[in-house]
Amino acid sequence: MKPLGWWLMLVGSLRLASVWFGFFNIWALRLAVFSKTDMSEVHGRTFGVWTLLTCTLCFLCAFNLDNKQLYLATFLSFIYALGHFMTEYLIYHTMTIANLSTVGFFAGTSITWMALQWNAHQDTPLKQM
Repeated sequence: MKPLGWWLMLVGSLRLASVWFGFFNIWALRLAVFSKTDMSEVHGRTFGVWTLLTCTLCFLCAFNLDNKQLYLATFLSFIYALGHFMTEYLIYHTMTIANLSTVGFFAGTSITWMALQWNAHQDTPLKQM
């Protein structure tokens, strides 16, 4: 497996922890992510499902870096997540800068790495003899 694939596996594994919090430990999710909000259990489960989807994208993409559509979907999931959390911090004030920094580190690193590797994992056509 290539280094980007290992990175995506790490990020996907960390996202699995957030899935657990969203479904089974809403208080931890409130403290770890949305520090200044009254999050309901429904919101926690919605966050859990959304995070499970992005986690699945990370795992699938890690093993299929040459799949352009899957690569794009995974790349966009990081952009959407970072945009969402920046909105929560800047507009709604439901996150602290420390929590945003953690999200920003993983999403920002993933976005940058995937952008730099955009064409590096694509299959090249076989040369005709």
